Amino acid sequence: MTNMENKKQETYIPDTSVIVDGRFCEFLNDRTPADVIIPESLISEIEHQANEGKSIGFTGLEELKRLRKLCDEGKITLTFTGRRPAEWQIKRAKSGEIDDLIRQSALETNSTLVTGDFIQKSVAEVKGIRVLYLEPIQIFSKKIESFFTDDTMSVHLKEGTRPRMKVGGPGKWKLEYGNAVLDRDELNTIANDIIERARNDSRSLIDMDVRGATVVQLRNIRIIITRPPVSDGIEITAVRPIRKLSLDDYKVGDSLMTRFKERAEGILVSGKPGAGKSTFVQALAEYYNSQGKIVKTIEKPRDLQVSQEITQLTPLEGSIERTGDILLLERPDYTVFDEIRVSGDFATYSDLRLAGVGMLGVIHASRAIDAMQRFVGKIELGLIPQIIDTIIYIENGGIKDVLDLSYSVKIPSGMSEEDLARPVIEIKDFFTGLVLYEIYTFGEQVVVVPVKKKQKRDIKAVVNHIENELYNVPHKIDVDDSGRLKLYVPEQYMGEVIGKGGGRVKALEQDIGMAIDIEEMNFKTKESLGAEVTENKINLHVGTELKDKEVEVLVDDSPLFIARVSKNGLIQVKTKSVQGRALRKAISQGQKISYSII
Repeated sequence: MTNMENKKQETYIPDTSVIVDGRFCEFLNDRTPADVIIPESLISEIEHQANEGKSIGFTGLEELKRLRKLCDEGKITLTFTGRRPAEWQIKRAKSGEIDDLIRQSALETNSTLVTGDFIQKSVAEVKGIRVLYLEPIQIFSKKIESFFTDDTMSVHLKEGTRPRMKVGGPGKWKLEYGNAVLDRDELNTIANDIIERARNDSRSLIDMDVRGATVVQLRNIRIIITRPPVSDGIEITAVRPIRKLSLDDYKVGDSLMTRFKERAEGILVSGKPGAGKSTFVQALAEYYNSQGKIVKTIEKPRDLQVSQEITQLTPLEGSIERTGDILLLERPDYTVFDEIRVSGDFATYSDLRLAGVGMLGVIHASRAIDAMQRFVGKIELGLIPQIIDTIIYIENGGIKDVLDLSYSVKIPSGMSEEDLARPVIEIKDFFTGLVLYEIYTFGEQVVVVPVKKKQKRDIKAVVNHIENELYNVPHKIDVDDSGRLKLYVPEQYMGEVIGKGGGRVKALEQDIGMAIDIEEMNFKTKESLGAEVTENKINLHVGTELKDKEVEVLVDDSPLFIARVSKNGLIQVKTKSVQGRALRKAISQGQKISYSII
């Protein structure tokens, strides 16, 4: 007789837990020869999971194929027993129906049950079944983390291609390539490792597992695994935050910080994919948490890196609306919604905000106004300003634009008839107060109308108004691209411009509808100036070396006005203007005309 015939063979029955994670074949390596009995109930459950497109179903099928190979090699005997479970038993697999059928098979065949499920082990022991419990397997060496460096944002793996890695930061990254082409077996190994670790790690979870797609949160790495028919091959995309910032790192100005403290309760954080939206909203959530506020999150998947005090929630039984109901019972001060995509998300965000919960929503948009437009049509127009008060646009990891929303009844820009007045949402630049867009109903359509061009023309009117008010004071006005206005005046005129208790400058600000920053004007050396008087104009000869420069014209060393030197080296003043009349009088009286370079 052969050694195999002399040696007493053990009989084992595996349950689903050690098949779907690939542990059973490894368990058999040093226990051959052996008899292996597979219950039909186990086959049915694996088949059901695979038909549903779940990763564990395909992993289980691969393990069963390996068992068949061991049998073909003569290392084990492989038999099948029992009956296929009824449909109701498969549906109640999570309640233990399939596990019970497997235990019955172990009793009937007097076999040793092999399981990686602690509850299955405990129940088997109670029923007097011989059982072997396999501890969670040690993670094999090929890990998704091996593709990351300290500054790697994301890893992109696809069968038949080299690994690709985005290295750098938001808006400032480069694509790097690995050396070796990955095949299907290697990607399956990495994918199985990811899924198994997520199942056995309390700080990780499988967020979604459907036919052809699996979403996993593995600690701080968000991983998407796609297979045919969803993708044309196995692909793994892993995204990891590379840094955690505080609100101070964004250099938020006093006005915006005051807004966060006092008014902003319906915030949308928008930007393109990879712009740094989640990083910013994390910083904002941590700020509110530090201010003694109760902060919670709704995430799909749960990948924000926030403090332990901030509770992170995911859709309850696949429903964002149910999670919203839970949050209404919990009554947080602020909720981070990462991210708003489908109609149910917009409705839940709106319901929570209208209930009085402060909301920080993350939304994809290529411009700041696009974030607002995604709410149009999903929410009643009149409710939008109550739901959203601040829109922040993130680009290259920093704050690019901040918009403010208000609601009023007015005649829309571009219309003149009073009977055309209607409710209008005004979207303003937060820093300048300039209206950039108007949203209103026109016929049966909701339109978003840019009014920026008109605002630019109004800047000229603002400058003209200031020059008329300060005609007797030397001054210089600067309005930058964002609409900020700075007024430069000589030190000796500061008090006159500001007025008693700031009254004059406040009145001027009310007239133009803009804030004015007043700064001291600095001058350089004074030079004498030649003048040529004609019937219509006065030519002041400065010199071509100062062309395009701004200079201050002085009479007996007292400032009269500021002008820009032409390319011919002249300053031309109309004789009938306020400055022209003052110049003619000074020339006729023999006063000294000079200039100083600003």
